[in-house]
Amino acid sequence: MKLSSAIPLVALLFATASLSVAASDTELVVKGAITPSACEPMISGEGLIDFGKMSVKQLNTDAYTSLPRETLDFQVLCEGPTFFTFNTIDNRSGTSAHNESYHGLGMTPNGEKLGGAGFGIYQLVADNVSRRPIISTDGGMTWQRASLVSPQVLTAVATDGELAPIAVQVLKAQLSLFTHIAPSRSLTLIDEVPLDGNATVQVNYL
Repeated sequence: MKLSSAIPLVALLFATASLSVAASDTELVVKGAITPSACEPMISGEGLIDFGKMSVKQLNTDAYTSLPRETLDFQVLCEGPTFFTFNTIDNRSGTSAHNESYHGLGMTPNGEKLGGAGFGIYQLVADNVSRRPIISTDGGMTWQRASLVSPQVLTAVATDGELAPIAVQVLKAQLSLFTHIAPSRSLTLIDEVPLDGNATVQVNYL
């Protein structure tokens, strides 16, 4: 899985020359963002998870097959205490055989969805203190306790007794991947078919 840190910065410059004739007015809006400090997300093993080869006989015929849970070290290092959230971007969007919280694993040559992979974040330590994850499903208006990391929610760090993001300089955590293969009855598996999951973890500044 790949990682990135993204900050939108949009600016518009405008200049006018004085005129000797009457003119109508229009409003110019300049928007942008300057962050107090930058953060860099990092993931162990270059974000690569390889399940190797598996036989069709290892797959359940009429039910999803759960692959072994894989866990990677996840860190966010900031120049100073920073309020931030993170989420994922599914680079195989539209290929998940689960709901939208799961990331796609690609498709068979016949256009059948291979399965899905979901992320959870655990064992959070922020600035050497154990913390808990919270998520927002409405863009940060409200928060609830959950360990989900997905394209549909924002995930942040909170203290045990609060439901609001806190500023963090160094975050260390475990990022777990839960992977499921669709029932073999629904897949055309005559030739070798590769799993092709790909996601981006994105840091957003508050």
